[in-house]
Order: sequence, then structure tokens, then C-alpha cells
Amino acid sequence: MTNIADLDRKAVAYSVTIVSKATADDLLRPTPCADWNLAQLLAHMSAQHRGFAAAARGRGADPSAWRVTTAADPVADYLAAAADVDSAFSESDVLQRVFDLPEFGSGFTAPGEQAIGFHLIDYIVHGWDVARSLDLPYELDAELVEPALRVARAVPDGELRTQAGSPFAPAVPNPDGADPLAEILAWLGRSPNWPDPVK
Repeated sequence: MTNIADLDRKAVAYSVTIVSKATADDLLRPTPCADWNLAQLLAHMSAQHRGFAAAARGRGADPSAWRVTTAADPVADYLAAAADVDSAFSESDVLQRVFDLPEFGSGFTAPGEQAIGFHLIDYIVHGWDVARSLDLPYELDAELVEPALRVARAVPDGELRTQAGSPFAPAVPNPDGADPLAEILAWLGRSPNWPDPVK
């Protein structure tokens, strides 16, 4: 059976393919992350890659590992950060490690398999965010559907998602109940038809 780190690698590789299509002229485009243009979204995504890579290596408790920085070339910076997290998640015992994930709360830790599941769902959704920003298609790999749905459904909805810093907005109605990607996006607060709002 394919493990979660292998699935994550596939999701990250797809995000790299999409991000690589962005040019300097695209960086001010809006994204489904309402407060961020594409450059800001890429900076966030790069920081999260580096933070999770640090957590996999036992350094996630250091807040500087998660710091968002502004790169001169956000696309190149993203590709480097993606390579870093892939390398960290490729280490043989990574699923058995304990990850410090301070962005989930002070002192929060998770076993490697669960932590990488968090990363997986984040990069499926953010890969879609970038694709929508660039007006590109996004096809969720069939191998990722079931694990992505499982992780997404485990994310609690409710008032917590309205608080500042919440990684996901409150769930919205799913306009296409037959599409698993639409289900994931809607449950995690995205309009699957962005930029059109959910009706």
C-alpha cells in the first residue's frame, strides 16, 4: 500500500508543475485565498513547506522555521521549498517521528503520518488555488482521492474556522456532490466554482 509520504510527494509534484507555469506578470493575480495575491500565496506555501521540513527533522518548535519571507523570485523559491520538504519526508523513519507544529497551537505535536496528512490536504487545496489563479485546469489524481477525502472530513467545522489564523474558512455548500474534489474544496471553505461564489 502506498504510504502517506508517497502520496504527499505526488501532490507536491503536481503543485510544482502548476506553479512552474506562473510568470512574473502573474504574481499580482487574485487567488481563492481572499487576502492573498499569487505572490503572497506562494510565499505562504513556501514557508509551510520549510516549516514541515523542519518539523520532520526535529526543528519544528522553532518559530523561525515557519517564517514567511518575500523572495525576489517566488516561483523559484517555491520549487526550492518543495524540494526541501520532499527530501525531509523521504527519510526512512519519518512516519514514526513526532512533528512539532506550533501553527496548530502552542506545544501542538502530531505523529509523522498524521502531520504529513495535514500537509497533503494543504497542498491539494493550495495546488488548486494556484491553478484557479492562473486559469489552469486541476485534476485530482485518482490515488489521492480517498486519502484526501478522509483527511478533509476529519477537519472540524464550526466557530474555530472563523477565528484569525484559521487555516480553513467555514465549510460552504457543495454545488457538485458527485465530484470528490468539489467536496474537499467546499468542506474546507472554498467555492469550487471560484471566482463565482457559492449560491
